[in-house]
Amino acid sequence: MLSRRNADVLLAWCVTGIVAATAIFLLFPVIVTVFMAFDGRDFMGPFPPPSLSIKWFEQLFDNAYLWSGFQTSLMLAIATTVLAAAIGTSAAVAISGMSPRSRDVITTIFLSPLVIPGVIIGFALLMFFSVFDLLPPFARLLAGHLIIALPYTIRMTLIGLTGISETLGEAALSLGANARQTFFTITLPLAKSGITAGAIFAFAFSMDDVAISIFLCDYNTYTLPVALISLMRSHLDLTIAAAAVVLMGLTFALLVVLDRVIGLERAIGQGIYRA
Repeated sequence: MLSRRNADVLLAWCVTGIVAATAIFLLFPVIVTVFMAFDGRDFMGPFPPPSLSIKWFEQLFDNAYLWSGFQTSLMLAIATTVLAAAIGTSAAVAISGMSPRSRDVITTIFLSPLVIPGVIIGFALLMFFSVFDLLPPFARLLAGHLIIALPYTIRMTLIGLTGISETLGEAALSLGANARQTFFTITLPLAKSGITAGAIFAFAFSMDDVAISIFLCDYNTYTLPVALISLMRSHLDLTIAAAAVVLMGLTFALLVVLDRVIGLERAIGQGIYRA
């Protein structure tokens, strides 16, 4: 029989092996995509590529169809981030001042889009805008992206507001400051980390969204992920891999900014699952 020490060592090796296998399983598709984006061949061949080249990136930036989708995605993500940060911050400040029971109910309502599949949200918006033909395609996309971005800005701002003592605002009011001055000089600066983190999440999810965007695009206004899906159906080549690498690089840059601003452990481990 194995001694307790040997059993612990064996268990540690098993856990290490499982973690390593999981990491390889998760990272291998990314590694393959990155290598194939630099494939020097003119066709999609076996992995690994025999030679490397940047021609697929050159074709990516020369492709008017994908470039138009990227421009739309970027403008849409910026507009979504600005509006979601402004609306989410205002909503979070209002929610933080409510009674605990009302706060829980209102927060649950605002966070409900997180548990509803994006396909359902996109289809519902498509039906709504089909009946009430009120907005142009870009505004429809913006409305859809706001629905999925607002929960993140509200949640992260609430996290930032949680650590602010009420006595600070009361002290400012007692010293002659009005409510507006208290908010802009005390509350907003102290909550800026949560607001920034929420804005970064909003930008990232807006850039990567497919489920909602695919229902709200038209032939002239479409996002980059939707353009990639369309290209995969009509003309599959490694330009798609190059676009995927660009999106991964952008997402990685956002994660670095998020880590610098608030810390990934706090934003992901505590900010989403624990108040």
